Amino acid sequence: MTFNKECNQLQSMRVLVACEFSGTVRDAFIARGHEAMSCDLLPSETPGPHYQGDIFDIVNGIGGKQRDLMIAHPPCTYLCNSGVRWLHEREGRWAEMIAGAVFFRNLLTAPIPYIAIENPIMHGYGQQIIGIPPTQSIQPWQFGHGETKRTCLWLKNLPPLTPTNIVAGRTPKIHHASPGPNRWRERSRTYQGIAEAMAMQWG
Repeated sequence: MTFNKECNQLQSMRVLVACEFSGTVRDAFIARGHEAMSCDLLPSETPGPHYQGDIFDIVNGIGGKQRDLMIAHPPCTYLCNSGVRWLHEREGRWAEMIAGAVFFRNLLTAPIPYIAIENPIMHGYGQQIIGIPPTQSIQPWQFGHGETKRTCLWLKNLPPLTPTNIVAGRTPKIHHASPGPNRWRERSRTYQGIAEAMAMQWG
């Protein structure tokens, strides 16, 4: 059975959005009639179904509900290629990288039929631990946002995302944002156009 036929039979999917505090992806699926909830160690910024705590509480069936689809945004601090130099220059980073890669791998191999995990370009050390290369990479300008921020997707039983609105603009706005205590929050948010594409194409 193909992905689209199986999802049409499900009609309303039980969707888990892991490591999300903004509610952006969660709300995009809810808007399309799905039973979606987000989960993060932080509280949700917007009202909606949210579990504040360990994602594996939900993955392992807390509340007796199994999920049909999980979209995860695990922390990339120690896995992204842009920060690989610090693994050798800052004490403790290597152990943090290994822990981050194992967490990523555990999400990817979770007992959920359909899984998508997003992260920036990953360095080779992390990829070696995870053992599975990304399925595709996408850019915000393919989904209506005129800027660049290459994001890789690891997909399990899901088709690659198809661009929905290619627009002009190739500026890395997020990377040029001024340093500050909340910069990481803005860098971690999913673009609205990408969230809506996920809900439309995977929901």
